[in-house]
Amino acid sequence: MKVIGLMSGTSADGVDAALAEITGRGILTQVKLLAFEQIAYPGKLRQRVLRLSSGSGGVDEMSHLNFTLGEVFARAALKMAQKADVSIEEIQLIGSHGQTVAHCPRPVRDGSFRIRSTLQIGEPSVIAERTGITTVADFRTRDIAAGGQGAPLTPYLHFLLFQNPQKSTLVVNLGGIANVTWLKAGTVPEGVLAFDTGPGNMLIDGLVEHWTRGKQLMDRDGRIASRGKVHPAMLRELMRHPYLKQSPPKTTGREEFGRDLVEKVRKQAKKHRLKKEEAIATVTAWTARTIVDQCERYIYKRGNPDQVVVGGGGTRNAALMKMLREFMGPRLVLTFEDFGLESRAVEALSFALMAYQAITAEPSNIPVATGARREVMMGKIVPGKNWPFDLGENVIEKLWRL
Repeated sequence: MKVIGLMSGTSADGVDAALAEITGRGILTQVKLLAFEQIAYPGKLRQRVLRLSSGSGGVDEMSHLNFTLGEVFARAALKMAQKADVSIEEIQLIGSHGQTVAHCPRPVRDGSFRIRSTLQIGEPSVIAERTGITTVADFRTRDIAAGGQGAPLTPYLHFLLFQNPQKSTLVVNLGGIANVTWLKAGTVPEGVLAFDTGPGNMLIDGLVEHWTRGKQLMDRDGRIASRGKVHPAMLRELMRHPYLKQSPPKTTGREEFGRDLVEKVRKQAKKHRLKKEEAIATVTAWTARTIVDQCERYIYKRGNPDQVVVGGGGTRNAALMKMLREFMGPRLVLTFEDFGLESRAVEALSFALMAYQAITAEPSNIPVATGARREVMMGKIVPGKNWPFDLGENVIEKLWRL
C-alpha cells in the first residue's frame, strides 16, 4: 500500500507529511519512505494551538480548531501527493496523529476510577471527506484504555528499521520531547525498551522564541548555543528535575517541559546573570545530558549499544548533536541519514505504519514501553471513498477479536 502519515509535534509549528510504501505483515513488514514534506501552520494558528494546549481557549475554540486542523491536515496530504507526483487515487490510506493539546499519562482518581487521558485534534472525518482516502487517527487512546501511557509510539517502527541479529542499537529521537528505544541484538518486539527521556527541542525552542519575541522559533543549526558557554551550576540545578528520577515506563510532554519551565529557566538564567547565548547553551547541554543520564540509569545496565542512531528535527541542531556525541563518549553515533532515511520523517512515518497495521488487524503498541496490559490495535478507522478494502476473511475476524 501507498500510505501517507501525518503528524504535528509538541512544537506545534506545522504538519509533517510522509508518503510511504508498506508491504508485508508482522515483523516482516517493510516500510519504504517515498517522499517527505513539512507544511507550516498558516497565520497565527500555531499561537492558537499553544494557547489551547496551555489551558486557554475554552470548549468552543477546541471544537473549532479540531475542524480547522482537519482542513489543514487534509491539505497537507494533498500537497504531499502533488509533490511526490502521485495521483490521489494511488494512495490507499492516511494515518493522522493530529495535534496533541493535552496528554495526562499519570493516573488521577475520579470517584472509583483512576483516569489517564490524552487528546489529539485534527478531525479525521474532514481528512477522509476532503481527500476521499480512508483515514486512521486517534492512535494513543486505545493504549491508554489498556492501562498504558499512550506513548512512546515510534518503537515498533524503530524495531522494523534497525533490529539486527548481531548489533545492539540505541535509537534516539530528538523531537519536542526526546525518547529512546533500546534494541538488543536479536531481540523481538516484546523485548524492546523505550521511554521519553525528557526535553528534546521544546525548551530550547521556547527560550529562543521568548528572547527573540517570536521572531525566531528555534535555534537554527544551533548557532546561538554555539556562541555561548555552558553554566555548570545551572546545569546541575536542571539535572534535579523530578522526571529524571521516574522509572520507565514513562512519557512526558508540554505539561512538564512547556511554558512554565521556560519561565522558570528564564528566572534561573537571570539569577545567574547569564547572557541568552549562555542560557541556551546550558539548556542544550541539559537536553543532551538528560538523554545520556536516562540511558545510564535504565539501559546500559542491560547492555552496551554497538551503535547509536539519532533521528528527529533535533539532528539539525549542530550544537546539540556535538554535545550528545561528547556525552556518549566512544560510542558510534550515527543519524538516520546514514541509513538512507530522513531524520525529520520518522514520526510521520510511524503513523503511516500504524494506519497500515490497523486495517490489517495488527497490534501496534509495545506494552513493555507504554505500560499497557496487553497488545492492542491502535487507531480509529474513518472510511473514505476507497472503503472497504479487500481485507480477506482472516483480517475481518482479527478485527473483531481486537
